[in-house]
Amino acid sequence: AYPGASADLIQGFISAPIARAVASTENIDYVTSSSRPSSSTVTVQMKLGSNPDVALTEVLSKVQGVRGTLPDASKDPVIVKGTGQQFAMMYISMQNPNMTKEQLTEYIERVIRPRMSTVEGVADVQIFGAQEYSMRVWIDPVRLAARGVTAAEVLTAINNSNFLSAPGNTQNEYVVSSITVRSTLQTPEAFAALPLRSTDGNVVRLRDVARVELGAANTDTRVSFNGKPGTFLAIFPTPAANPLTTAAALTKLVPQIQETLPKGMTIEVVYDATGQISASIDE
Repeated sequence: AYPGASADLIQGFISAPIARAVASTENIDYVTSSSRPSSSTVTVQMKLGSNPDVALTEVLSKVQGVRGTLPDASKDPVIVKGTGQQFAMMYISMQNPNMTKEQLTEYIERVIRPRMSTVEGVADVQIFGAQEYSMRVWIDPVRLAARGVTAAEVLTAINNSNFLSAPGNTQNEYVVSSITVRSTLQTPEAFAALPLRSTDGNVVRLRDVARVELGAANTDTRVSFNGKPGTFLAIFPTPAANPLTTAAALTKLVPQIQETLPKGMTIEVVYDATGQISASIDE
């Protein structure tokens, strides 16, 4: 990812170098890339019968080799091994009018997704319509210019005052105590009070040039089912799985999960691709 970059910039400085690097990996069938504003996706399709673990290790090495040539402001590439499935075997809808989208996403990530992932034959559980929590900082350019502060100063102040640390521990002959440093900002109020600049005793804080709120990390997509906002879980099977057996296990699990859900939350299988397989077998 390269926040703020155009699709052309992503293609030239992110997608192309990574695609060229991984193309020399052994047993590759083909490489494709997709460039969008702020993000790039490079897909490596391996030849049938190749060892995916060996290929993954080599791809990791190739990507790390070109990391230093990518723009400094770009984020580290994330490499994920998939099954090559383009369409999910099953879609499951979850809704709760008593929760925000962020709360529903957090509950699914923490409770539902792990349970679905333990079903034999499930390779991946993806969440469509997810809205994860994020601290949003909305900078007002007029207020920023009026106080002579730049966006770069705001970013630097946030990075310098919000970081993870591991200070270590203290010990004596009998006791070992871990040291914990509160080096991250936790609330919108803490972010808003962050000092950006001090001139002649006048302190410019983040709240003077921006609005801070706890909201969704991504608001570009919306998902609904039967006209109501919801979130989907897309179930992808492993290559060696029996889809009928896996689908039956998931269908059996859904009512069990429903019994444990908070009040107002519902879970429902809205699409099952194995129905077509069963119909073909019956014929």
